[in-house]
Amino acid sequence: MSAVSDRLPAFPWDKLTPFKATAAAHPDGIVDLSVGTPVDPVPELIRKALVDAADSPGYPTVWGTTELRDAITGWVERRLGARDVTHRHVLPIVGSKELVAWLPTQLGLGPGDRVAYPRLAYPTYEVGARLARAEYEVYDDPTELDPEGLKLLWLNSPSNPTGKVLSKADLTRIVAWAREHGVLLFSDECYLELGWEADPVSVLHPDVNGGSYDGIVSVHSLSKRSNLAGYRAAFLAGDPAVLSPLLEIRKHGGMMTSAPTQAAVVAALSDDEHVRVQRERYASRRDLLREALLSHGFRIEHSEASLYLWATRGESCWDTVAHLAQRGILVAPGDFYGTAGAEFVRVALTATDERIAAAVRRL
Repeated sequence: MSAVSDRLPAFPWDKLTPFKATAAAHPDGIVDLSVGTPVDPVPELIRKALVDAADSPGYPTVWGTTELRDAITGWVERRLGARDVTHRHVLPIVGSKELVAWLPTQLGLGPGDRVAYPRLAYPTYEVGARLARAEYEVYDDPTELDPEGLKLLWLNSPSNPTGKVLSKADLTRIVAWAREHGVLLFSDECYLELGWEADPVSVLHPDVNGGSYDGIVSVHSLSKRSNLAGYRAAFLAGDPAVLSPLLEIRKHGGMMTSAPTQAAVVAALSDDEHVRVQRERYASRRDLLREALLSHGFRIEHSEASLYLWATRGESCWDTVAHLAQRGILVAPGDFYGTAGAEFVRVALTATDERIAAAVRRL
């Protein structure tokens, strides 16, 4: 067991503990803008669906109910513009993080295989490669990578942490390059419904993939758009030739979304109104925080989508973390996401209106 844990980096969030203590000592309490966990209520129609399905004594299936697969295929076509999506093109997963962490292992990657992900990125992409003993590297433009031995290419648009959005032209170019070189492309699109100054596009859109899902899979989560982080609800959509063996592996591994959660996901994907309401909440918080940070001397880069502001004062990210902690505000240091983030902090929009207002006053 220690041999596996030894492959992993130190858990980065532990480094924030003393700064969290400082922020918590503020007379008006902490404003935690670090992790990005939803704080708003789960919409009533989703909770009702969960409760109505609570009497679920039997095992759920890994591939999900017919209603769930119908809901996923319908949403992918309605919201992403995908075409001709069948049940073979979709697969529910137990939250997106487990998929990211275990995908290289489930793909059978190992020593000598390479996994690539953006230079500034969610740390779990690296963790997944490490767990599989695969090699890993970062990129600015994936088409400049050496394709030899590159078995898995991660895209992330909108980006966590920067909020950067890849254009339709860039996505089209990258998909074509990956196919030309036989590189499997997974696109993490968990923030796609949270575009502010850009309209994010999926790799499933026919303008990007030419009407074919060969060699591409997109990853989607209900954690942020529907406040379901506690439900562990997510899904994959794309190439059936990739999803079919993943399904077999996950059946053997018992990686099942609970039956009540499956019912909740059906309700969530079938309703757009609660997403609109939640977007408005985040848009208001974003406007307030953005203006307060700019007035406080920060510069904000990218941040045209997602649930974060990527901000800098031109100093070490840890100096900025300390500066804000003295004001009772906790943020994430940019170097959690790569050395290129050494002078940035990630400021989450996921706090109540009252806590956001408190942060604005302090700034």
